[in-house]
Amino acid sequence: MKRIIIILICLAAGFTALQAQEVTTPVDSTLIGKDIMSIMGPGVTVSQSAAVRQALANHIRSNAAKPLSGYRIRVYYDNGQQARSRSEVIERTLRSQYGLGVYRSFESPNYKVSIGDFRTKDEALKVYNALKGTYPTAYIIKETINYPR
Repeated sequence: MKRIIIILICLAAGFTALQAQEVTTPVDSTLIGKDIMSIMGPGVTVSQSAAVRQALANHIRSNAAKPLSGYRIRVYYDNGQQARSRSEVIERTLRSQYGLGVYRSFESPNYKVSIGDFRTKDEALKVYNALKGTYPTAYIIKETINYPR
């Protein structure tokens, strides 16, 4: 009788542990901003109602305020006398050269300039490799990023 009770308790604990696990599916962020028709190629027709498009737009709008963990490239970090003006120049330069988000911030006493909202480190490395010639002190940081648009 004791064995049966012990077996039932172990089964119940195992079943509870299985239910408590949350499974997350990674999102392929290389597809962000791409039209599905350009990915599928010519000769493919897709019929979808306006309700599906509206549901997707509502999903994106409702999740835009949620924090999202990702990567940015810290291009500038300094606290010298010219740090503010230098950070402004770097911000303007990056905005004109790249179609990515540029973020300038001040945490006493340091001025910081970061670029990008990358979901994966691989995405950040591609841009980092392009930037490191111009900005040799740049480095990749893990940070809360903006929701993809």
